Amino acid sequence: MQILPAIAVDVICILIFAIIGRSSHQEANDLLGVAHTAWPFLAGCLLGTLIGRTWRRPYALRSGVAVWLGTVTGGMALRVLTGAGVQLSFIIVASIFLAVFLIGWRAGLQLIQHTRANSTRSGTGRKASPAESERPAASVSPHQAANERR
Repeated sequence: MQILPAIAVDVICILIFAIIGRSSHQEANDLLGVAHTAWPFLAGCLLGTLIGRTWRRPYALRSGVAVWLGTVTGGMALRVLTGAGVQLSFIIVASIFLAVFLIGWRAGLQLIQHTRANSTRSGTGRKASPAESERPAASVSPHQAANERR
């Protein structure tokens, strides 16, 4: 289940958001206080995960956008419904912070994977095996090479 690590990272990002937000307003960062601040956004994150069907490709940027939209819209809607404050400045700051974190970790992961794939393809990521270094590359047909890899 590839979705579980992605959900864990998303939850951590939302908890960081709640902790930083509480700290910037000189509020206590005890467990109950952080949970009280984070729960609407965690519920919104779940909503975005379900609506976006992110379990299909949890590390894709598209999944990050779905999670982000669900987190922000669901979180703000729940804050309004529960009487918590929702000012325009808070919506803007929360949207930017959550976009950077929820989409950003996926973008960073894709960049790392892309870089690793390119370094492996170019030969810089691995050493040639003794068998590869001994025979000339042109002496093996593509069909023979495919059969050897199987």
